[in-house]
Amino acid sequence: MKTIFSGIQPSGTITLGNYIGAMKQFVELQHDYNCHFCIVDQHAITTPQDRLALRKNIRSLAALYVAVGIDPAKSTLFIQSEVPAHTEAGWMLQCVAYIGELERMTQFKDKSAGKEAVSAGLLTYPPLMAADILLYNTDLVPVGEDQKQHLELTRDLAERFNKKYNDIFTIPEVRIPKVGARVMSLQDPTKKMSKSDPNQKAFITLLDDAKTIEKKIKSAVTDSEGIVRYDKENKPGISNLLSIYSILANKSIEDIEAMYEGKGYGDFKADTAKVVAEALAPIQERYYELVDSSELDDILDQGADKANATANKMLRKMRNAMGIGRKR
Repeated sequence: MKTIFSGIQPSGTITLGNYIGAMKQFVELQHDYNCHFCIVDQHAITTPQDRLALRKNIRSLAALYVAVGIDPAKSTLFIQSEVPAHTEAGWMLQCVAYIGELERMTQFKDKSAGKEAVSAGLLTYPPLMAADILLYNTDLVPVGEDQKQHLELTRDLAERFNKKYNDIFTIPEVRIPKVGARVMSLQDPTKKMSKSDPNQKAFITLLDDAKTIEKKIKSAVTDSEGIVRYDKENKPGISNLLSIYSILANKSIEDIEAMYEGKGYGDFKADTAKVVAEALAPIQERYYELVDSSELDDILDQGADKANATANKMLRKMRNAMGIGRKR
């Protein structure tokens, strides 16, 4: 069985875009793959964090993973900082990486632009990301387009390590979801939906209540044509809502277009809001059962134990290959 690894930063509540573009697929993938889902809290501290908010976000994200349908009996769900092999392997891979290739990373350029000082971690976190992936003999990594460059670096570091020291790493492949990979902003449908958008109306979170969802969808930017029709280039707003409706209601876009023939955007938006609220209701119910429970602690303890067992095996191979410590 092939192995999948995915890491998400605990930086606020997951959006509908994250759910449709990634987490919904994870639920399906866990039946056919050996899945590792990691809450990458050490990546989060490359930029300043409030410690209490960070701890809350870690727990919230873990609860959401389970609430959307990740089964701890089938998948390994764990917190990155509870598996020390990640940071040690990350350091080893830093020693294989070159400063020039780290400085060329688009995300480093974007996040450091115009700043007088940035943390060293912002520059060196791609080798830690590579360690996250390589420790688990990962075959496939589901990522968005914005992370492809980091996956290419992971592959380069794995190949360089294998050639220079010992052939121990599986070279991972990128897996970009084909359907629903990009849910767009409700206020600017030419941009991807993002929880960092300063306009709160631009995104829906998985914990938004039905009234909030209705308000956000009713205020979504559309066009003046008044016809519910999919046309990504000329009608990006309506096309985005059609995609959301289609995926969550499990109906084809053609069927939805037929349902709203002769009807205006008001009816369509109201029904889209209901579809979203109904899809999120069971997730929210399970989330609130879990978030402050000992059940969640047990799930994370078990996940950390499983992840440590797997990661430590690879870490021993890395140490032996590089000649550090005593051979074991």
